[in-house]
Amino acid sequence: MAMVSLRNSASSLVLLSRRLFGPQLNTLCSYHKKVVDHYENPRNVGSLDKNSRNVGTGLVGAPACGDVMKLQIQVDENGKIVDAKFKTFGCGSAIASSSLATEWVKGKSVDEALKIKNTDIAKELCLPPVKLHCSMLAEDAIRAALSDYRIKQQDKKEERAKASS
Repeated sequence: MAMVSLRNSASSLVLLSRRLFGPQLNTLCSYHKKVVDHYENPRNVGSLDKNSRNVGTGLVGAPACGDVMKLQIQVDENGKIVDAKFKTFGCGSAIASSSLATEWVKGKSVDEALKIKNTDIAKELCLPPVKLHCSMLAEDAIRAALSDYRIKQQDKKEERAKASS
């Protein structure tokens, strides 16, 4: 009798744990291993000095899902991106997209970085259609950071022109 009760308790515990923990495990299993890798081991997390003239900052968000992404690039005097950092608040796909984007922009020129497309990010990470907005955010963040950098460079040229006249 005690053995039957113990068996019933054990099987109830297994059913309860499947109900409690099953959805998280299923959600985790639906992510591709590349997304999980970038989520668990994000590359280039952090910040650069946003006031520096050779740093471009892009801050983008998706109100529909609540993801917010900040991506920064540091460009050398030859126009080559020498460093990139990100901070993202959002789902695993958003974090993975940000992490991959920082890896891909490093070593590229400003013009080459503009050629990075959300479709390339989504393909590399094997994002499902429901998560494509994350790769779009990453592309938008790259473009915003490059735009900020270019504005700073234009301001720098204008200041030099004023100083020399």
